[in-house]
Amino acid sequence: MSLLRSPAPPAHMLRASMAARRALSSSPVPRQEVVTPAVGTVGSLPPPRRGGFRGGILGFLFGFSLAGSLALYYLNQEREVASGLLIASIDELQQSTGKITSHLDRLQQVEKEVASLKSSMAQRDDVVKVRGEMKKVYDGLHLELLDMRAHVWGVEQDLQKVVKTESIRI
Repeated sequence: MSLLRSPAPPAHMLRASMAARRALSSSPVPRQEVVTPAVGTVGSLPPPRRGGFRGGILGFLFGFSLAGSLALYYLNQEREVASGLLIASIDELQQSTGKITSHLDRLQQVEKEVASLKSSMAQRDDVVKVRGEMKKVYDGLHLELLDMRAHVWGVEQDLQKVVKTESIRI
């Protein structure tokens, strides 16, 4: 039976197990009791924190102000980007407005030129009238040409008669 029984634990383990039992118990820990650290731990326990409420409030305020400042920085960056885009679109709109204005001025000039050409352009009746007059002038010139040919032919005939009669007399 001695084989089934385990040997007794060393004394320092008994103290550590008592401290562990004491930490798990629901009764308050007496202030005079000193808990020795278990074997293998380095240093002592940190002192208990005091002023947790103040630290929580200060931490909350610090975090809130940090988050607020980061949000303000982000919004400021977004505003700068948006205003830059707005200025760029305004410049582009001014350029396109200038182009449209120049095109409208050119269209007005072309309309004026078309109107002046319409007023100075010959109407169909005018063209028919001028064509008829030109035909009459052409026909008159043709008749004069035919008269001149007939006259030149007559002069040539007379000249040949004279040359024949003169050549016979020699």
